[in-house]
Amino acid sequence: MKKHLSSVIFMFAVLILWQMAAAGINAAYILPSPAGILVRLWELREPLFKVHLPSTMLVTGIGLAISIGLGLALAIVMDMNDHVQRMLYPIIIASQTIPTTAIAPLFVLWFGYSIWSRVLVTILMTFFPVTITVYDGFQSTSREMEDLMISMGAGKGEIFRRLKLPGALPYFFSAVKMAIPISIIGAAIGEWLGAQSGLGYFSKRMMTQLDGAGVFAPIVLLSVTAMIIVGIISAAERALLPWRREI
Repeated sequence: MKKHLSSVIFMFAVLILWQMAAAGINAAYILPSPAGILVRLWELREPLFKVHLPSTMLVTGIGLAISIGLGLALAIVMDMNDHVQRMLYPIIIASQTIPTTAIAPLFVLWFGYSIWSRVLVTILMTFFPVTITVYDGFQSTSREMEDLMISMGAGKGEIFRRLKLPGALPYFFSAVKMAIPISIIGAAIGEWLGAQSGLGYFSKRMMTQLDGAGVFAPIVLLSVTAMIIVGIISAAERALLPWRREI
């Protein structure tokens, strides 16, 4: 608990200052208090937990799964072939310069208010960190070890399976932990710009009603959900890669 004590103290200090600032402003539609947000979250628990949270998690899950598969495939192909790497790398970088708020309405025009318009926003935001991080993991392999395996008669496939893939696993878990919050944000942005359900849609609806606590309630729920999922991935990483903790 000692290593988390400073974080807990800082968090409580921020919440106390926030509560005091909200009490001083006395305008909940502008700056709701943390206590007011928690109360509103409890009042809205039925639609939030039964309708909008499952909708956002479905979009997040589909988008994240596709992003991980696409990112891994691109990273492997780029590592195997330098010509492909030089061809794809600028395109991957350029894809991240596209403003999400500008491209998301086009997805709505193409796919309507279906789930796929939001999934595409999530994929656009998350495949980049997975691709680049895993590719860097493949590239970080010890050249001396690779030369040793080549001198012992190992082919590219065996080098990849026995050397590069295990060495890139920590990078893969880091990429997934990075992509989870981004995927949730992407799903929320897609819902904000064009959807009929989801936490982003619900937050936008509360804004039109000048319900400040109602706007923050789904945001808090998104943050807590992201932290829980990242915690689960971190636990899986510790279980699958015990040697990383020893290093």
